Amino acid sequence: MIVVAGEALIDLVPRGAGALADLKPALGGGPYNTAVALGRLGSPTAFCSRTSHDAFGQALLDGLRRAGVDVSGVQRGGEPTTLAVATVGTDGSAAYSFYVDGTADRLFSTPAALPAGTRAVSFGTCSLVLEPGASAYEELMRSAAAQGVFTALDPNIRAGLIPDADAYRARFRGWLPSVSLLKLSEEDARWLGGTPREWLAAGPSAVVITHGGDGLTAYTRDGAEHSVPGEKVDVVDTIGAGDTVNAALLHGLAARDALSPEGLAGLGAEGWTRLLRFAARAAAVTCSRAGAEPPYASEVGEP
Repeated sequence: MIVVAGEALIDLVPRGAGALADLKPALGGGPYNTAVALGRLGSPTAFCSRTSHDAFGQALLDGLRRAGVDVSGVQRGGEPTTLAVATVGTDGSAAYSFYVDGTADRLFSTPAALPAGTRAVSFGTCSLVLEPGASAYEELMRSAAAQGVFTALDPNIRAGLIPDADAYRARFRGWLPSVSLLKLSEEDARWLGGTPREWLAAGPSAVVITHGGDGLTAYTRDGAEHSVPGEKVDVVDTIGAGDTVNAALLHGLAARDALSPEGLAGLGAEGWTRLLRFAARAAAVTCSRAGAEPPYASEVGEP
């Protein structure tokens, strides 16, 4: 079982140009998209979050169930669902503004235990920013790592939600001893400061940086770097692409029984190249269609 911990929200995606374009609601949130992608790829997956009892919250749970994701551990509340208003640029890139005050997901509390058979837990995005839930997710991350569970982190920076950038950067550095695999975009890497080698020295066994359409690079503890180019595709938008990379990496590592520091160390150049190519292929499919619509296993083949 791979557990994905973090927010589920509704993306309001414009259907045209201009500030007053019609908005289409879509299921979203970085962790949510990661869970759906894992389910579609065929990994046994559970979602760990808190969702609203409103219609949006029910739709989010229904979307997870359709992907085969276990939602039995999802907490529920009477508060509204978080909304994210997307703006899509001419190159397909997406920017967001958020409506988060008093919403259900930020009131997440740390569960007593992870599901039986949990092999990895994935964290990231808004859930690690918005209190009081952020501290609860942080506690879960530290607890999982202390139990020897493989942990993955994608900070997926939403700068508009971070009131104190320096405090967040310090908190990020404090998470690293509890992280097995750190994945982030090159934009997030620049915002956070530091280098892959510095982050590796602080705890993770591997760091993967995405370069948009130019591919991915993995940095490992032994000093190696492994890079692959991006898959060529007609980009509709990039919504959910990074989340798909998260899922593809975890799915591929699970398929190789490599969800451990020792497993990552044993991949070697060929293993990393195959894994990164699989992640690039999966992300390209997501970019080829509107919204966060990650691929099914039949669309990307074996990792």
